[in-house]
Amino acid sequence: IYKMIKIDISPNYSKKIRRIIDIKFVVIHYTGMQSEIESITRLTSIKSKVSCHYFINYKGVITQMVLDKKVAWRAGKSRWKNFTNLNENSIGIELVNKGHEYGYQNFSTPQIKSLINLCRTLKKKYRIKKENFLGHSDIAPLRKLDPGEKFPWKKLSKYNLGVWYKDIKDNFNLIDKKKTENLFFKNLYIIGYRYFNMKKKSKNEKLIIKAFQRRYSPQNVTGKIDKKTLKISHFLA
Repeated sequence: IYKMIKIDISPNYSKKIRRIIDIKFVVIHYTGMQSEIESITRLTSIKSKVSCHYFINYKGVITQMVLDKKVAWRAGKSRWKNFTNLNENSIGIELVNKGHEYGYQNFSTPQIKSLINLCRTLKKKYRIKKENFLGHSDIAPLRKLDPGEKFPWKKLSKYNLGVWYKDIKDNFNLIDKKKTENLFFKNLYIIGYRYFNMKKKSKNEKLIIKAFQRRYSPQNVTGKIDKKTLKISHFLA
């Protein structure tokens, strides 16, 4: 049971009503603003052109800003597997947090508890696969950091919300640098990450490695493919 205020209060959504089968993902964001009031003001202002479906404050109170059947404007340019513009196929949840720009905080226990309960409800209602619970930085790794390295993905995975890896003790050795990179990005492509080219190196790759580490190896966000990062990618792929 979670506290919820059911109000359709944001004007920032597309007019077209989507079908239940169109909803395939849940994308988790943080607000990245200095206060809860500032965040609500922005998400409900017609000028901002941004919104979300659900908004969860530090006390765990959930406000529904846009109805599930409407496309809320929040993910921006995004890709995951064969999907582009994930606004069309996802439900977006914003968690109040100042974010990396204003003093990134731990998410509160009531906030995460409410999030888990809400996600379990959405998973059941729309038959969302566990691997389709994503962070904003998964689908837009070149632009976004949220929900960030303090977000408890491992805890959510225990409720089948998102995937995690098992600790494998093996003789997994790093091959030469080029082969390591090729294997890692091949794994990432299978998992669902995009915005990189297997045939052509670019500076984007470091941001994509960091996005992956921010989620699966949060104590180790270096942008370098070490043994643990490669192992995790191999397990998940």
